[in-house]
Amino acid sequence: MKIFYFYILLLRLRSYFSKPDVFNPLLTNPCYSSPAAMNGSSLQDFSSGDVHVLDDGRSINDFIDDQIKTLQSEDSEEPFLVADLQSVIDRHQQWLTLLPRVKPFYAVKCNNTPAVLRVLRALSTGFDCASKAEIQMMLNLGVSPDNIIFAHTTKPMSHIRFAAAHRVQTMTFDSEEELRKISLCHPKARLVLRIAVDDSDSLLRLSSKFGAGLGLVEKLLGLAVDRDLTVIGVSFHVGSGCTGSQAFQRAIADARQVFDIASVLGVQMSLLDIGGGFSGRDNFQVKFEEFADVINAALDKLFPPDCGVQIIAEPGRFYVESAFTLAVNVIAKKNCEESGPGVQIMYYINDGVYGSLSCIVNDPAHPPIQLLPHRAVGVGEVRYRSVVWGPTCDSLDKVSDSAMIPELQVGDWLLVHHMGAYTVSLSTDFNGFERAKIFPVVTEETRRLLELRHTSA
Repeated sequence: MKIFYFYILLLRLRSYFSKPDVFNPLLTNPCYSSPAAMNGSSLQDFSSGDVHVLDDGRSINDFIDDQIKTLQSEDSEEPFLVADLQSVIDRHQQWLTLLPRVKPFYAVKCNNTPAVLRVLRALSTGFDCASKAEIQMMLNLGVSPDNIIFAHTTKPMSHIRFAAAHRVQTMTFDSEEELRKISLCHPKARLVLRIAVDDSDSLLRLSSKFGAGLGLVEKLLGLAVDRDLTVIGVSFHVGSGCTGSQAFQRAIADARQVFDIASVLGVQMSLLDIGGGFSGRDNFQVKFEEFADVINAALDKLFPPDCGVQIIAEPGRFYVESAFTLAVNVIAKKNCEESGPGVQIMYYINDGVYGSLSCIVNDPAHPPIQLLPHRAVGVGEVRYRSVVWGPTCDSLDKVSDSAMIPELQVGDWLLVHHMGAYTVSLSTDFNGFERAKIFPVVTEETRRLLELRHTSA
């Protein structure tokens, strides 16, 4: 059954990617690399040539090895990211298997790499957009306005007008002022009331900034009715990096209360948005299967399948966190036992907290950074307590102050896994250091199935 399902997903991908204009809209991204240097590795049917294929049994590690050799031959050491698109497809299959009633609306802010967005578009996900630019990005990819939710409760009025002009109807609100703005700029919008829920189990809490308390629900719904606005549903977010599955049970119960209040007021709701908060790592302290069990049980009890309510969610890191691997180069080194107690070596690498590793300071839900030498490490090789700095002139640009790694030389490479969530989208070119280039790849198995679809078409 899994093989059949995977095959259907790939047929969708092939059908989508074979369209001649699919890969054109977002090619101006300066971080996007050309695969020309990777001889024979790009899938020629992709009109932009920006996706690489792991042919002849090659792995992600093989691809990284080849890219490092290519950079060395070009006298270059720029950082790069490898995006495993197969991982994104696998996550989607896992989502549909474990949460069959919940349609995912991918959070574009998490990672807006064009190839990732195209794969998700091909898999028929929806998209959670937070701004005019994100909406435009998805419309350029051919996403239907009906598959976009403008999920930001404090929107600039010009962005609301943009959504109206482009027929993006569904958007969130959590205050009287937001209702006033929407009534002026997009009176035909389909509104979703975001409520504040208990997010105390999350690594990054959101309810202090967004969401209306249950005590305000009746007033806000009444104001919407008075302004002749249409409220179609409820949304919530239990916080990013949620560590307690019962948070979803409590939040879904709160949403049920809002539906009941709305019914008394004559407002008939038909949408429940359960937000995000799901990790994309298999080794996260709470398994996705546990979250799914709790969510499914709560939905079946409070929003049974025959109740007429559509269930959606806004996963971001779930899809992409584990799909990206970062490769960085050691550009300088100091032997300096005097720099601090126990510190023996300081390294400087060519990416840091102003670039791909901004998650260190900006994302409490990101896993601890583990720096893994690209070179082979001998059994019993001595490891030294090391400080690792980013490349910029700012002393805040510190990647690690206690990395236990074997001694490295200038020119050596380090790898960092789980670099897909809130990394690319937060990267800058501060001090003129280039953003890491992105190399999207697919497996040979995927390529063969895509070619099979091509032959039979």
